[in-house]
Amino acid sequence: MSENPLAPQRLRFPTDPSALEARIWPASATRTDDGELAVGGLTASDLVAQYGSPLYVVDERDVQSRAVRVRNAFTEAFERIGTRAHVYYAAKAFLTTHVARWMTDADLRLDVCTAGELEVALAGGADPAMLGFHGNDKSDAEIARAVEVGLGTIVLDSHEEIQRVARAAAAARVVQRVRIRINSGVHASTHDYLATAREDQKFGIPLSEAVDAAAEVRAQPSLAFVGLHSHIGSQIFDESGFREAARRLMDVHATLVASGPVPELNLGGGWGIDYTEADSAFAPEDVAEALATIVADACAERGIPVPEVAVEPGRYIVGPPGITLYRVGTIKPVTLESPEHESATRTYVSVDGGMSDNVRPALYGADYTARLARTSDAPAVLTRVVGKHCESGDIVVNDEYLPGDVHRGDLLAVAATGAYCWSLASNYNHVGRPPVVAVADGAARILVRGESIDDLLARDTGVVPGA
Repeated sequence: MSENPLAPQRLRFPTDPSALEARIWPASATRTDDGELAVGGLTASDLVAQYGSPLYVVDERDVQSRAVRVRNAFTEAFERIGTRAHVYYAAKAFLTTHVARWMTDADLRLDVCTAGELEVALAGGADPAMLGFHGNDKSDAEIARAVEVGLGTIVLDSHEEIQRVARAAAAARVVQRVRIRINSGVHASTHDYLATAREDQKFGIPLSEAVDAAAEVRAQPSLAFVGLHSHIGSQIFDESGFREAARRLMDVHATLVASGPVPELNLGGGWGIDYTEADSAFAPEDVAEALATIVADACAERGIPVPEVAVEPGRYIVGPPGITLYRVGTIKPVTLESPEHESATRTYVSVDGGMSDNVRPALYGADYTARLARTSDAPAVLTRVVGKHCESGDIVVNDEYLPGDVHRGDLLAVAATGAYCWSLASNYNHVGRPPVVAVADGAARILVRGESIDDLLARDTGVVPGA
């Protein structure tokens, strides 16, 4: 067999379609002696037998290890330039009370952006003083709750919000620490929906208004100005965007230092992870060293003190440690004409989930890696893994080579689904969201229970009890 002319250039024909690339799969992912996929010491078949499918599986030790690695990387890099670094876990990537505890146990802070995320973090035992609150449209109730619990910092996203947070803090008779989110105008090299610092979008205050916004904050006795905040986007592999955003922020930071203290600088998160073999992600140590060098050089050039720096990784910490297990259903070979006018076949492999548990391919055109839970000597064929929903865009893995003997009943694993898959999950077509299990040292535990049809009906007020 050879490469299929329908395959994208990034997808190479595999020498072994059962191989597990370490940088894509959880740290504990392996093949047993009989070739079955195992994570955390548990086989895919045992996990599905106990919890059903689809099933989100999270390598608990890998998540914890990554959190510590990021913390250490930034601590060491910024100690080298004479300051401290604070790592906030971006909770929107994936948050449960257990995850909140893992992060605080690793000495990470948490970044939340809704009342729900705030309450989950608090229920997980997070110290409110170690939390940051984002969001472009915080409600009065959310602001009041954040102030009430003693939230560490609120990130101000508009001029209007400066006044609203000031009023809430004054009413509570506290001084609330705040940052100002700056729209740096940096065009990050990522999907348009993942780029969050371009001029024509909803987040932040324009760079040109940053000095005036800081003056507004400083004029409020109920607010304490902590510093500026920038986040240029997500799943970014080109470091030039981070460098340019940091440079622009440092220009404004230096101006603000001349008129008052600016103790911190938040450079956000957004560096990418490897979803496929074609990706080339940054190591956290490289990100930390690059940002530390940028900040140190900028401060030296401007003759200002080096501030404390905060960052907000999420995807790196929980993305690769997660996989999703599916049961294969319908197999449908489709013969097409390639761009070179050759006849070629793409095999559609349907699974028992889809865009309700992973909407990222439909939303962002995201690519993923898939493997059968079993090994096979069958020649690889070009496949498209699709879901069961009534949408032609219900694609889980757009292009992948799988063994040609893939059949109904097989278990299939999709890698690097720990970030944003459960967070974005829905009940489309009245499909229940899958459970999430954490695995470690040969044991599994439920982090989030799955939803049954009874759960869905329980919210429908037209259902007659006992009928």
